Amino acid sequence: MKAVVLARGKGTRMQRAAAGTASAEQSRVADSGVKAMIPFGRPFLDFILSVLADAGCRDVCLVIGPEHDSVREYYERTNVPERVQVSFAIQREARGTADAVLSARTFAGTDPFLTLNADNLYPVDALRALVALDGAGLPAFRRSALLERSNIDPDRIRTYALLTIDDEGYLTDIVEKPDPETFARYGAHAAVSMNCWRFGPAIFEACSRIEPSSRGEVELPNAVRHAIKAMGERFRAVPIEAGVLDLSKREDIGEVERRLAHVDPRP
Repeated sequence: MKAVVLARGKGTRMQRAAAGTASAEQSRVADSGVKAMIPFGRPFLDFILSVLADAGCRDVCLVIGPEHDSVREYYERTNVPERVQVSFAIQREARGTADAVLSARTFAGTDPFLTLNADNLYPVDALRALVALDGAGLPAFRRSALLERSNIDPDRIRTYALLTIDDEGYLTDIVEKPDPETFARYGAHAAVSMNCWRFGPAIFEACSRIEPSSRGEVELPNAVRHAIKAMGERFRAVPIEAGVLDLSKREDIGEVERRLAHVDPRP
């Protein structure tokens, strides 16, 4: 199984100064905005690659920017992974997650592939469940489990996309940045998207058809919505009762370090 890791983000939130326990080296890398390379003994990205290998993904493409020479240098020369083969796709500008996926089109070809964020460490069971599917899908994280088992505070989770799932277990819609009324209506056990997917080649057509959002970005949830409603694609929603380790803000560094203290990644 192939996997595409979206590591091109601007890292704007990570660059903002915040109180915490980050080391000088962690702060230096955070200042650069390359969140995936923040070190916890090893770069955060090493932990992601290790979990992907555990899940059966041995061919991984890192979507990076043209300025991210440090990422390429690390994986091509300094620390060549043993369990995964790493290649790179260049997203010339940070134009959104759907555009990032399009950057990996040559890598994916006609094969199915997983897509995931470079600032989230997903549970291996969730990735294995996607690998085992026979079509497109995503893990549907239960909101209450994310609160209990992640390092994500309630205010942040209130902004996450909610999933509408039919009686057969397929995704029918994604509600991004729900308003307070919608958030309350879905309830504590709502299904939440953490931008982790299994795609087939149809996703590239969907990504190329959608218009930029109000933020000026071509966003992956809109591409998925288009694939469902205009192209008839079906996405199996796999219920997941687990947490996700999040490294999107500077203040996350201390808790991520605590949780990874006894983990030995083997990418």
